[in-house]
Amino acid sequence: MAKTSSDKSKLKSLKQRHRFFLNPYEDCAFTKCPKCENKTKVRKFPLVIHIEPQQLFLLNKQCKYCPSCDLIIAKKQEIEPLMAAAFMGTNPEIIGNNYLVMGTVDKKDWKEGDKNLLSPSEMIGRIYVFKDVWDFQVIPAGWYRSK
Repeated sequence: MAKTSSDKSKLKSLKQRHRFFLNPYEDCAFTKCPKCENKTKVRKFPLVIHIEPQQLFLLNKQCKYCPSCDLIIAKKQEIEPLMAAAFMGTNPEIIGNNYLVMGTVDKKDWKEGDKNLLSPSEMIGRIYVFKDVWDFQVIPAGWYRSK
């Protein structure tokens, strides 16, 4: 499904903050930033996750963070079990559905959302979508033939 120009303008009108990488590798912790090679820090971020169909999930998650690149690195293997546990009792049919980590919210907004003081439409208005979503491929160490 192609994005229309109205979809693109809606995304540009949203507030933007941070870059994001969803780490699919079980054996890579990214103690160094994959972009600039600086050491990453550990920070907690209130992540906003959209789960198909039409379900918002707020997760205050400890992630690796590179202040130089403004890059948040979250491990896929840590996020998915937390989502499954959260919906096991309330909405088990969405477990395993496609999802998108779409941005962050301020800590105070996360606390209000966690206490169900905000409606989903109010929460959407407070989201900071990611400036960019990056993807990195890990190349195992070793000797390789030159091409």
